[in-house]
Amino acid sequence: MRANCSSSSACPANSSEEELPVGLEVHGNLELVFTVVTAVMMGLLMFSLGCSVEFRKLWSHIRRPWGIAVGLLCQFGLMPLTAYLLAISFSLKPAQAVAVLVMGCCPGGTISNIFTFWVDGDMDLSITMTTCSTVAALGMMPLCLYLYTLSWNLEQNLTIPYQNIGITLMCLTIPVAFGIYVNYRWPKQSKIILKIGAIVGGVLLLVVAVAGVVLAKGSWNSDITLLTISFIFPLIGHVTGFLLALLTHQSWQRCRTISLETGAQNIQMCVTMLQLSFTAKQLVQMLSFPLAYGLFQLLDGFLIVAAYKMYKRRLKNEHRKKNTRCEEGCHNKRSTSPKETGAFLEVNEEVTITSGPAMPMELHTTLEPTGHISSGT
Repeated sequence: MRANCSSSSACPANSSEEELPVGLEVHGNLELVFTVVTAVMMGLLMFSLGCSVEFRKLWSHIRRPWGIAVGLLCQFGLMPLTAYLLAISFSLKPAQAVAVLVMGCCPGGTISNIFTFWVDGDMDLSITMTTCSTVAALGMMPLCLYLYTLSWNLEQNLTIPYQNIGITLMCLTIPVAFGIYVNYRWPKQSKIILKIGAIVGGVLLLVVAVAGVVLAKGSWNSDITLLTISFIFPLIGHVTGFLLALLTHQSWQRCRTISLETGAQNIQMCVTMLQLSFTAKQLVQMLSFPLAYGLFQLLDGFLIVAAYKMYKRRLKNEHRKKNTRCEEGCHNKRSTSPKETGAFLEVNEEVTITSGPAMPMELHTTLEPTGHISSGT
């Protein structure tokens, strides 16, 4: 699906001579910042997160790809369908509807790997799902976009950013491979690298969020409808991904992983695809949505992590209370056991004292018939 460049207005290369609308330069600077930060983030973070991956577990997911299959179904089944239904339900303009649909058809982003690590998810499954969804995007993105835009009569075709997909795959696989090797050779050092990478990842995510808000002040002129969709879209992805994983009898750890993978999309790929397919004037209406989606995606991820940490702390407190109650109960049993033993002995002593004089008579009566029998013989 390539762009139709028969006219100068349909091809972004020819439209570069036009006057750039207000706010497009901001988007260009924002794209540059996101490109640099994303490249650095993906390289360092995927290396550090790769240090948590064990080759045996990774190979087990590849041999039995049930979790991967559920994740791909969520990524290229639920998300494009949700985007299409949202665009129709809110009666969006054609340019805005295309931006929402492109976001829904994009593969998972590396942000999900960071959040998965923070919620104690299955890192092997998370990295495998991100890689597989990026590979599957080579064919699934054109297919989903073709199926859902049949009734929309677009003026120009959508251009799939195959080069961007290839770069993403390289940034995923190469650092992860080094991380797996480090974890295999130096497991102790890999744990330290993993902790440092998690902290650096959190800082970089905050930097991206702040940079997005500051650099895109002039682009927040979109209507409240797009902002509403950008807020609820990732939430719907998280919830539906978790429910589908739960219905397919996945473990709780995998359910958390698939949920985060479903709601987290590759923002850079969406922006690149829109820039390759539409003119400068159209981009002004479109680029505000992926930017808002990315920011709300970060916010939702932090909220999920905070909720999980609170839940985990609550379980620890309940476990501690149970342990203290058990220790107190065991201590009370130990302290009362000598008294109970003494009382038991006192009762036995009373029984033996009271029953002592009667014993000879009972023995005499029991032995007396035996004596008669023996004397008779």
